[in-house]
Amino acid sequence: MTGAEDLRAALLATLAHQIALGADEAICDRPVDRMPDRPGDRRPAARAASAQAQPPAAPQEPDRDGDVAPDAGPEPEAPSAETAAAGAATIGALGQAIADWRGSGLRETATRMVLADGLPGAPLMVIGEAPGAEEDRQGRPFVGRAGQLLDRMLAAIGLSRSAEDPARAVYIANILPWRPPGNRTPSEAEVLAFLPFVERHVALAGPRVILAVGNTPVRALTGTTAGIRRIRGRWMVHGASGLPVMPSFHPAYLLRQPAEKAGAWAALLAVRAALDQGRD
Repeated sequence: MTGAEDLRAALLATLAHQIALGADEAICDRPVDRMPDRPGDRRPAARAASAQAQPPAAPQEPDRDGDVAPDAGPEPEAPSAETAAAGAATIGALGQAIADWRGSGLRETATRMVLADGLPGAPLMVIGEAPGAEEDRQGRPFVGRAGQLLDRMLAAIGLSRSAEDPARAVYIANILPWRPPGNRTPSEAEVLAFLPFVERHVALAGPRVILAVGNTPVRALTGTTAGIRRIRGRWMVHGASGLPVMPSFHPAYLLRQPAEKAGAWAALLAVRAALDQGRD
């Protein structure tokens, strides 16, 4: 035999041996580079760089039938504040919608969400600006020194946040449910971001009169640009619901400026008269 015939016979013998062992396909799991590396050959470095640049993809989890589940694709876009608020049929659902909403970074710096206190359905709803440090710790609005003053002011006109009788009850909330860092004044963008939740909150609480304490809630609810000193004690209208709004000083301001308590007392008397008139 010639050398070529000897090589052919050797290859056929090897193939017959593989068939006898059960091999029936001449393929591998992946291509094999059979070219030997030589000095100065740049292919090994190129292959290593390619392997680092393209890490293997993580295997997909099989579904219940054993098939690989398809890629779920990008996460759906978070609902807008309007959509999230409109979908809340109860105050509890509204609180959950606010807790789940990712449209503001305030939730990342606050300790607890502060939704409301008092009796939903009470004839008077008090709306403040935002939680302070103590409210952030307890998860309830107006529980610090300013809240204690507010309780005394409400008690002077026969109302209490702990009353179970709707005629004597009050419902308390804020424009912002999360404390701004450092107790700073909320920005206009933050107020606008949460305004759909506030409007829905008012609709679900169903008050007859709103007492807005401070510049931020007065401007958010009525759309006015006038300062609280000019409009306090003068009836205004909540644009979304048409409810009467009484602007007054925030209790925290009254603690710093006790001389303004007389004006705040006049506003409370006007609120009391409006509630009494509604009962006739």
